[in-house]
Amino acid sequence: MCKKCGCNTCETDGTALMLNESKAPRSILSEGLKHHIDANKPLTDNFYSAGSRDYFDLIAEARSLYSRGILDFTNKRDIELLTETDQGYFGIYEGKKVPLDFPIELNEVKIGDTVKIDKAYGGGEGKIEDKIGSFVVINGESYHESDVELILDEAKFKGKTVDLNKPTRGDSKKFKVYVNSGKKNADGSIKVKKVNFGHGGSSAKKAGQKTMSIRKSNPKARKAFRARHNCDNPGPKTMARYWSCKKW
Repeated sequence: MCKKCGCNTCETDGTALMLNESKAPRSILSEGLKHHIDANKPLTDNFYSAGSRDYFDLIAEARSLYSRGILDFTNKRDIELLTETDQGYFGIYEGKKVPLDFPIELNEVKIGDTVKIDKAYGGGEGKIEDKIGSFVVINGESYHESDVELILDEAKFKGKTVDLNKPTRGDSKKFKVYVNSGKKNADGSIKVKKVNFGHGGSSAKKAGQKTMSIRKSNPKARKAFRARHNCDNPGPKTMARYWSCKKW
């Protein structure tokens, strides 16, 4: 409840969400909700990547607990999310399961790509048969793009066969990755570009600096990095910023 006026709609600097332990113990909460309570983090600043299954599951869990009076929210946007939208729910569109009230974007995977499915969702591999925004259909089943991984192509770089789009430990920088430059060699084969990225490697060593660790499990560090590097618009795969943002 708002400390200033007693309403339940104003933004507040107080507790973002609270568990009513007279109705249910903390043990029923997912790790995601526990994190939000412990960090005093509004639900609209979701701990999980937007569009991932965990992202939607957290909202659905919070809505269920809020409707039963087990959780109380003080943030106006959180309450609007839970009461005025259907985020966290899924519907069927043209025979496919899709998220409701969630803007979706085109992703780098496309129809016809061969991908691996995350083991948490059954594993295996297959070709993308259809795509609606950030959801793809493989072998007749719907998956979020974050649940699949593009099976990498191979190409030649300075006479050596390399995997494309697969970051590995670097040399001049912390990481390196080989990508399709978008150009062709004289023989018609893919012209590969090597992209070095990340603070570390020989360049950092020469400067007497330590290799920077990636702390993407730290929400504050992750948010600060992504804001600093404009990771909502990371640019093409041929740029170091794209891959740095992907790591975070």
